[in-house]
Amino acid sequence: MLFNTPQFFWFFAIFFVLYNFVFTSHKKQLWLLLASSLVFYGAWNYAFIPLLVFSALSDYVIAGFVERNNHDPVTKKRWLMLSIFINLSVLGIFKYSNFVLQSTQDFIGLFGVDAHISTLSIILPVGISFYTFQSMSYTIDVYRGNMKAHRGFLTFLSALSFFPQLVAGPILRAQHILPQLDNLPIPTMANIRNGLMLIMLGLIKKTMADMMAGPASTAFDATTPISSLDAWVGALAFSAQIYGDFSGYTDIAIGIALLMGFHIPINFNLPYFSSSPVDFWRRWHISLSSWLRDYLYISVGGNRNGNRTRNVFITMLLGGLWHGAAWTFVIWGAWHGFIISVTHWLTYSAIGRWVDARNNWLVRIFKVLVTFYLVVIGWVFFRATGFDNAWTMLTQMHMSTGVEASASSLVVLGLVVTGLVFMHLIDWLNIRFGSALNERSWLMWPILVVGFSLFLVVGDPGHDFIYFQF
Repeated sequence: MLFNTPQFFWFFAIFFVLYNFVFTSHKKQLWLLLASSLVFYGAWNYAFIPLLVFSALSDYVIAGFVERNNHDPVTKKRWLMLSIFINLSVLGIFKYSNFVLQSTQDFIGLFGVDAHISTLSIILPVGISFYTFQSMSYTIDVYRGNMKAHRGFLTFLSALSFFPQLVAGPILRAQHILPQLDNLPIPTMANIRNGLMLIMLGLIKKTMADMMAGPASTAFDATTPISSLDAWVGALAFSAQIYGDFSGYTDIAIGIALLMGFHIPINFNLPYFSSSPVDFWRRWHISLSSWLRDYLYISVGGNRNGNRTRNVFITMLLGGLWHGAAWTFVIWGAWHGFIISVTHWLTYSAIGRWVDARNNWLVRIFKVLVTFYLVVIGWVFFRATGFDNAWTMLTQMHMSTGVEASASSLVVLGLVVTGLVFMHLIDWLNIRFGSALNERSWLMWPILVVGFSLFLVVGDPGHDFIYFQF
């Protein structure tokens, strides 16, 4: 059930009426929220529901044992390792088993052995990477003493299956969502206005992202050489597509939650205006980058013992693999590990000190442009169907191919860049003036009407969100 379809509109309209006007007691609202979340998730495939419940039940029970064994560090750690083993096993079986089998077959083939390893007939459960990380972080937080084990499985399962963010994030920390479910918030008019605005902005960005899919596919799926300009158009179009698609989904998720009174943290903060790769990961998919920092990077050593570069690579390689079972995602993660490590080195070098001493607006613009270029190079691996496809795109972007660009290429480039800037502009306006707009609600309604009209006229309801596959 996609946010940008009439089916979801009616689903949420019915839920909203029942939640706010029919089931008014805390327990009834909680049961309604859980039932609605499972219906929402089951709309993809009801066979996925038991796996979601199993993940919730296992970590709920294990967290209780972790807390009860605070006096025994060895036993306490064993329970934590069991939680990590179960969660990673679930991810490994459903997401990575065929990747491992196929990679093994390809490796054996390098030695001239024609191995035939059968892959498994497994359907990847939608959103499994998100709710697995969310569930696992709860047990780790209890182990670290950052929170108490929660009492009440109904509330915990409702938190893990919370339908606005279930299938594509943001990844919610138990410390953030459980207190809100323990004391179900009542939506205010400010919540409703802001929620409607975010939903509309998200639909606009999703509509624009779908428009970018065409130029991106034309370049990446080309079977014959294309011009350098067309290759750049394709790479920039995908950069715009993935930002509009994913941040648009997040806006809608946060907006829907606000209509219910819940607050979900921001997940994007103008990432293409970042001044360094490190800054990019403070702005892009914030819930994942902070999760990787807090639960992986710090766990493997962080900045301690002079092993920062190694720990950055481990974190980014696994972060890349989290996105998908393909070597292109591993390379994408390695690329970001490399440019982050170079950034750390430059920061403390003579070059870095020289640049910081001249940190005027020209230098800042230069740093933003260089960072954006590096991020676009990474997106080529993220979008490519394989290493050969990525290498072809990168070669065509940086070398003359002997193919002349069509007359329309410059027009498409202009539209892609305009779309990319426009999406960041509306995000900046919302971040900068969102609260002021709430105080002047009469300004909101024309924006909603114009935005909804654009979505109806230009939009193509039913396009999947890119991050559903992760």
